[in-house]
Amino acid sequence: MSSTIPNPVQIITRKMMSANQVLSIDYPWVILMPNINVQNKINNSILHLVNKLIVDQGYYQNPVTTMMGWYELKNNQKAVLSLSLGNYTYFYHAAHGMTVIKSLTFSTDDGKSYSLGEMFKPGRDYVKILSDIVAKQIELRKIDLLGEFKGISPDQDFYIADKCLVIYFQLYEITPYAEGFQFFPISVYEIQDIIKEGSPLDIMTINE
Repeated sequence: MSSTIPNPVQIITRKMMSANQVLSIDYPWVILMPNINVQNKINNSILHLVNKLIVDQGYYQNPVTTMMGWYELKNNQKAVLSLSLGNYTYFYHAAHGMTVIKSLTFSTDDGKSYSLGEMFKPGRDYVKILSDIVAKQIELRKIDLLGEFKGISPDQDFYIADKCLVIYFQLYEITPYAEGFQFFPISVYEIQDIIKEGSPLDIMTINE
C-alpha cells in the first residue's frame, strides 16, 4: 500500500504559554500537506489531545500549577504518523510532580486517527494475545508490579515505532511511581496474523 503524499510529513513545533509562563506546552503541527483537509484533521486531533491533557491534569482548577508539555515523534514514514504528547504537572506542596503521556497514530493518506482495536482483524482477541506477550516480558524483565498483572485494556495506550507496536502504561497503572513508565515493544511480525489489512500496523510490515 503506497502513500499518496510525500513522506515524511513536515512538522513544526508550536508553543502554548500562559501570560505568567506557568503553563508552557510544546506540541507538533503538520504543515505543507497537499490535502489541506487531511492536514486540518490531523492538527485538530493533536490540538484536541493537547487541550484534554491540560484539562485532565487540573490546570483550570488550579491555574498556579506548573505545567510543561512536550512531544516525541515515534514514526513518520510510509504514510503512518505516530507521536506522543507528554504533560508534566506539579501542584504546590505535592511530594512530586505527575506526568501523563498519551499518543496518537494517524494515516497521513486520509488523516484518520486509529485506536488500538482498529489495528486488528474483527473477531480476533487482540487483548488476550497482546496481554500474554506483555506478561511474558514482565516476567523476563523482572518488573516490580503493584499487584497481579490482569492484562491490557482494549484501549491501552500505544504508539508505533518503525516495525514495533509499543504498548505502555501510565505511572501507577501497573508499577510503583519510582519505576516510571513501562514500555513493551512488540514486533509487528510477532502479531502479523491478527493485524487488520490496510491498518498502520499492516503498512509497517511491508519491506520497501
